[in-house]
Parts: sequence; structure tokens; C-alpha cells
Amino acid sequence: MDTKAAEGAEETLDPADWEAMRHLAHLAVDDAIRHVRDVRDRPVWQEMPPAQRQAFSAPAPEGPRPLGELYRDLLDLLMPYPMGNIHPRFWMWYMGAGSFTGALAEFLAAIDGSNLGGGNNAAAFMDRQVVDWLKQMTGFPASASGTLVSGGSMANIIGLTAARNAMAGIDLREEGVAAMPAPLRFYGSDQIHSCHQKAVELLGLGNRALRRVPSGPEFRMDLAALAAMIAEDRAAGRRPACVIATAGTVNTGAIDDLPAIAALCRREGMWFHVDGCIGALVAIAPENRQLVAGIEAADSLALDPHKWLHVPFEAGCALVRDAAAHRATFAVHPEYLEEKPRGIAAGEYLHDYNLQTSRAFRALKIWLMLSEHGTAKFGRLIDQNIAQARYLDRLVAARPPLALMAPTVIDIVCFRYAPEGMDEPALRALNTEIMLQLQESGIAAISDTTVAGRHALRVAICNHRTRRADLELLVDEVCRRGAALAAA
Repeated sequence: MDTKAAEGAEETLDPADWEAMRHLAHLAVDDAIRHVRDVRDRPVWQEMPPAQRQAFSAPAPEGPRPLGELYRDLLDLLMPYPMGNIHPRFWMWYMGAGSFTGALAEFLAAIDGSNLGGGNNAAAFMDRQVVDWLKQMTGFPASASGTLVSGGSMANIIGLTAARNAMAGIDLREEGVAAMPAPLRFYGSDQIHSCHQKAVELLGLGNRALRRVPSGPEFRMDLAALAAMIAEDRAAGRRPACVIATAGTVNTGAIDDLPAIAALCRREGMWFHVDGCIGALVAIAPENRQLVAGIEAADSLALDPHKWLHVPFEAGCALVRDAAAHRATFAVHPEYLEEKPRGIAAGEYLHDYNLQTSRAFRALKIWLMLSEHGTAKFGRLIDQNIAQARYLDRLVAARPPLALMAPTVIDIVCFRYAPEGMDEPALRALNTEIMLQLQESGIAAISDTTVAGRHALRVAICNHRTRRADLELLVDEVCRRGAALAAA
């Protein structure tokens, strides 16, 4: 009996016609170039019509469809309806604007196909090199360790997990949080990102373990209040473990007093963690790097290359000063993941420094973009965004009834349309409507927040395509729509 005939023909996912695949890939590249090159000609965002939305309710396909036909579906269903963050007038949530080079790197990383759990391969060497570059850019010592992760939330979890284990007073991996001799306390300002609450909950400490320190009029952590909270917790038998300083708050871009917090942590024997997902890379900006002086003293640092380095999502990084403590927090080596003296498993396992055994090849897009442009250009682009924010600050100040709602420190401007005689609920409703009209018209994407109990529009200029004329248009449109709505 013919064994092959009995088993059936063996299959593969490779194309039956490589030449047809090459033609389609070239077409996709041409379309991609037009999509990025002509982004300014499109609305920032537009609502997906019901017919297109309905397509995403279709059941899972059992049989095949031609790839060319599927590609035409993507041109109709996907590409016209993005979030909009590559557009020059997207200033809503804090995220980078991407680049074509980064997209090319993503394609090449997928073609390489390496799993960056580690091992003896070129992708793993590049991963280590990129982490070394990020250490250099933020002033961390060469002896520090680091790991590339999905983004800022995970980078903060990595740093805070290392802090918890180092400060617990026992072998926490073996004994668990229930065996700690004293409950740990972490401290951050009332402006910290919500990911820190998720982190302490995930770490088994509970939200109560994260004490929110009041911020002052510039939305920086009040150091006197911090010191008082630490003393109070010590007196109550709790263990002050870690201060989470923020280099660039989400609401206003405020930067905590990093040198002073570093000194306090040394005096108190505490871990100094910096959430630098917004502002850490100001360290490479020649005109503004002094704003984050002291970041290099952190015991751990979270940062986001997919923000001010504009690499495609996802790309975060956690750096830890004590490499041994970092590795001891995560390393596990079962019999099927032993390092070998030679061969593919001869290299250090990169998953010894984070939670993921399977990891995407994130390093290539960071490596390619830094290599193409150099750190100096990225520093100038960061300075450019900060200068644009200060320009918007001046535009707002010169156009009553616009009103600034917080100091502009880096690239986040908070303001609102505030005609006289309107109470806070009415101002919130008015400015929310302005924001939604700007989004729905495709003119600009901005967000809103609450600053010191007052509603504000928020413009976060983390975008290498933004020009001052875009900000002038924003101010004109806010004033025009605000006047019409207030009159109505």
C-alpha cells in the first residue's frame, strides 16, 4: 500500500505561486507608502459605517479565500478607519506617530521569525544591544540589566516586582506575600498612572499598599507629605518599600523632583522607581535634558520607545540597576530550558528578566530607527515637540476666553474654552462637545481630563509630523466651535 497516498498529500502554508505573492507584496508596499506619505490629506479619524462594521461580525472562515481578494477587503475595511495616531493632528492619548522604517522593521522581524525568549542567535544579540543603547541614553550604568516588553504598563510591573522581591525581607518567590514579616508600602503622587494600581494588585499587595501622595500646585509630588507618610507607616509597623516617581505625568506632563526623591530613598533604605514612560527620553534632548536630571539614579526605570522614538507598537523597556536582583526576580530553568555549552541554547535566556517565555522580536525596529537617524535627531525631535507645546501655550494665553489649566512642562498642554458666567458642569459639557466635534470632523484628536477638580482639554504633542500651523488650526477651531456652542 502507498503510505503517502493513504495519508494524503502533505501541506504547507507557503504560497503555491511565489511570483504572485511577490507581486501582491510589491503592491502592498506601494499602498503603504501612499498611506504614510499622504496621511495629512486624510481626516485624523472617521466613524466606520455600519456596513463595514458588520463585516467584523462574520463567523470564522472554514475554507480558503484568495489572498488578493482578502487584501482588497483590508483596503476597504481597515485602512480608512485607523485610530489616527500617525496623523500630524493626533494629540489625544500619549503615543508615538510611527514611521515607515519601523513598519519595515516589523515586517523583517516577522520574516526572521525568532522567538526572543533567548538563545544563541542574532536577534537575541540585537535585543541585548538595544537594551544597552537605552541604558546609555538614560544614563544607567553598563552593569544594569534591562528587558524589552510590550509597553509602559508591563515595564512598570517588571520594575515594581523587582522592588517588591528585593524589599520583602524574605525569599518571596519561595514563601509568598502572606509570609512577609511586615506589609509593604509603595508611594506615588496622586498623579501616577493607573497601571501602578494594577501592578500592586497583581503583586498581591492590594491597592491599599499604594499610598497616593498629594501633589503641589505644579502637580509634582509633595515631598514633605511623602516623608510624613513614610514615618507614619514605620510607626504603624508597616515597611516603606518603594517610591514611584513620575517623569512626565499623563495629565499635565509634570516631573517629580527626581534628585530629592532619590536622596530620600537612600536615607530611608527604599527602592527608587521612576515611571519615565512619557518623559524618560527627554534625557537625550539637548535643550531640555535638565528636566529629568536624576533619572539615572533610579533603581528601576520604565520607558516607552513606542512614544518618543516613534517605533510601531509594541515597544516598552524596563531597566534595573541591580542586574542580579532583576534576574533573581524572574529566572526559572526547568529541564526543558537548560542552557547548553554550545548550539542554539548556548546564549543567556532573555526571559530570565521578565514574564514572557515567548517574546516578539521588538529590538529590530528600535535598532533600525536609531541606526538610521541617530540619537541626536531623536533628541532634536523631542525638543521640537516641547517647543511646539510652549507655542500652543502662548497661543492659548493670547486668545481669551481660552484659559490654561496647568503649567506646561514638556509636551502636554491643558486648557479649555471658558466664557464668563458658566459654572463647572456647563464648562465640562461645552468643552466635551468641542472635543467630540473635533474628532468627528476629522480635524484633530485631543482628549480631556480633570485637573485640580476642573475639566480641561488635553493636547499631548508626541508627534514628529506636527507643525505649528496645525496648532494654530486647533486654536482657531476650538474658538470657533466654542463660540457657536456658547451662543446656542
